[in-house]
Amino acid sequence: MTEMTLYSMPSSGNSYKVRLLLALLGRAYVHVPCEAGSVALSEAKAEGKAPLGKLPVLHLGDGRVLNESDAILWYLGAGTAWVPREPFDQARMLSWMFFEQNRHEPVIAVRAALRCYPERAHQATPERMAALLQEGHALLALMEDGLAGQDWFCGASPTIADIALFGYTCTAGTRGGFDMARFPGLQAWCARMAALPGFVSLEHQP
Repeated sequence: MTEMTLYSMPSSGNSYKVRLLLALLGRAYVHVPCEAGSVALSEAKAEGKAPLGKLPVLHLGDGRVLNESDAILWYLGAGTAWVPREPFDQARMLSWMFFEQNRHEPVIAVRAALRCYPERAHQATPERMAALLQEGHALLALMEDGLAGQDWFCGASPTIADIALFGYTCTAGTRGGFDMARFPGLQAWCARMAALPGFVSLEHQP
């Protein structure tokens, strides 16, 4: 079967999540980098490679296409140690993934984007940045509490929920301006993630 092709935005945590899981699984694929504002991104959208108009998008060798980062994580992780078998454990994993997309990403990722992408700088009003900072610290505190007494978010071993949450948390300090010193548990968790065999950083390009 023809190998998978991933259209992803190199600087995006959502895209990074998929590249990270593929690296941890040792899966081969073709990577098509489409950075924000690039010709490659415009072409991918114009050619229908990104049906929902956003990245990442995974094109399977048989022609099927998967959108949404966490759905792609579920597909790639199914049948591996990254997805628990017990239904309750699966549901607990999914609850963290829903938290990540519905609450975490709209705050942690957005504040980073307002600081890092020049085209969005005009949206970074002092009032908005202060509100995002306060809300982001509260969300990171919830994650800190979620790790109390355990190394991973869903028990004794990492799952795709850890990858989903890591995508933007790993740069929350450097890109988002959040005070990660408040969260030693999260810092230790990030170090454990970085120590996993096959780990690649956000900057790594396949």
